[in-house]
Amino acid sequence: MREILNFAVNKYNDLNYLAHILLSGNFPQIQVGNFIGDFVKGNAHTKYPRKIAKGIILHRKIDDFTDNHSTIKQLKELLRPQFGRYSGIVGDMYFDYFLALNFKNYSRISLNWFACRFYLYLLLNYKYLPQKVKNFVFHFIFSNRLGKYATTDGLRSSLDIMARHKIPALNADEIIVFLDNNHYEIEMLFFDFFPSIKNFIAHETKNIN
Repeated sequence: MREILNFAVNKYNDLNYLAHILLSGNFPQIQVGNFIGDFVKGNAHTKYPRKIAKGIILHRKIDDFTDNHSTIKQLKELLRPQFGRYSGIVGDMYFDYFLALNFKNYSRISLNWFACRFYLYLLLNYKYLPQKVKNFVFHFIFSNRLGKYATTDGLRSSLDIMARHKIPALNADEIIVFLDNNHYEIEMLFFDFFPSIKNFIAHETKNIN
């Protein structure tokens, strides 16, 4: 059981789905590649179409930037007394919540339209999805997982899914209460961090065509 939990913690210790997709720019296959990045290991990205492979590599760059950013370290320090080894996971979920809540500041289209468009990209590229992604992608789409991040009820739903299928130790009620009690401080950390990663990714993607 310890090995399974360690895998889960490492696997989700990065920005979550919504941020990864948004940071991919307006490139459908790069968005898909970024979305599946956790499921493609080593040099396996070389087996994918060029832009999906670029998305997978971009996912890794986002993870590396995030893991080494001072604001993320500060966020984990805030969360660690309450959530211990799961601080990174909880922080990811909080930041996707704040991204969804403030989505109009970072995108020219609404969150719902952005989500629906991405679901279409997933279906159009279904044959390239790793089997583990195929196993959950239709539930992901039909439950409108991305669109639900903008409310605490939606965040709770995502947390419940993770608790049932990946990390049983996560307690959605505890995570939501902590968010309510520290909403302003966590939001300020998000506002400090997200422009810096957007600038970093803009440089990384400026020559993609």
